[in-house]
Amino acid sequence: MPSPRTPRTLLAIPLSLALFVTVRTQLPGHVPAAAHTTVTRATDAALTRLVTRGGAPAAALLADEPSGSRFTSAGNGISRSDHFRAGSITKSFIATVVLQLADEHRLSLSDSVDDHLPGLVRGAGNDGRRITLRDLLRHTSGLYDFTATTRGTVPVTARQALRIALTHPPADRGRFAYSNTNYVVLGLIVERVTGRSYAAEAERRIINPLHLTGTSFPGARTTLPAPHGRAYAADGSDVTGLDPRVAGAAGELVSTLADLNRFYAALLDGTLLPSRRLREMLDTRAAHGSYGMGLFPVKLPCGTTVWGHNGRISGSYVRSAATADGRRVLTFRVNTDGVTDPTLEPALLAAEFCPRTS
Repeated sequence: MPSPRTPRTLLAIPLSLALFVTVRTQLPGHVPAAAHTTVTRATDAALTRLVTRGGAPAAALLADEPSGSRFTSAGNGISRSDHFRAGSITKSFIATVVLQLADEHRLSLSDSVDDHLPGLVRGAGNDGRRITLRDLLRHTSGLYDFTATTRGTVPVTARQALRIALTHPPADRGRFAYSNTNYVVLGLIVERVTGRSYAAEAERRIINPLHLTGTSFPGARTTLPAPHGRAYAADGSDVTGLDPRVAGAAGELVSTLADLNRFYAALLDGTLLPSRRLREMLDTRAAHGSYGMGLFPVKLPCGTTVWGHNGRISGSYVRSAATADGRRVLTFRVNTDGVTDPTLEPALLAAEFCPRTS
């Protein structure tokens, strides 16, 4: 998807920490430690910088841990209950479905694409007989990213996206190269194996069991469910209405802050996958530490590693990160394509997950 950006007129208005609206929900009898208070202040300040320095009209985060939840917003235009486009966070859902199917022996991660979609992946040196499902999940297939051509603005069917990709020669198979085409193909494989769409399978296996009432796969529906705010492209234009087929199985999902936190907590604590499959998901060796299967790790300066995914689609940038046990999870979002300063996201994650005592 295209990257950020341009400054907005909103940024001409002086902003300060007074922009914060913070709501805490704590368990009965919980008394926050001084270190926790310090982390909260640092995280809140880091969120404000997404607006004051990062070019976002508004930003918000929801942090969950055993002691409770904390919602914070900066700027104007985002509420806790808003629905928004989650972009490539969709990949975590699709990967979970595929790993569940593997655990049920309905497919194998060693299967080739041709085992399920015979003859479909051919052209310009691409060969579905040599690409495994594991390659697709890890972005080591070499398939060209169709959104490099469409710029994430042209609605296409899955097969149209694949045809675009197959006009380009592959990258080196086995080398990590992030490509939205991989997950479009996985969506087709889920449909072939189950007889149901990837959206229906994700609803049946993840959304309904976890009661993710704000999460959906909109298909071709261009409107967001209520409530929702506005979404702005990099040039400042309003792109709240968007055809999700610009991304399909690689980035169609609509969700909420609370639902994404609940999903990643359940994924990492073993609710959605047995331990063997979760270990496979978190194995980054094939991608030299860059990516597992629908998840990627970030090692923070304090030595803590957080797992999750980001999602960028026109008008929305989202990032979810959680500790390896799923006990602490954070999702933040901005209502535009991304953040202009690339240092701000890692700073926010470090502020939240690296405790300080003063």
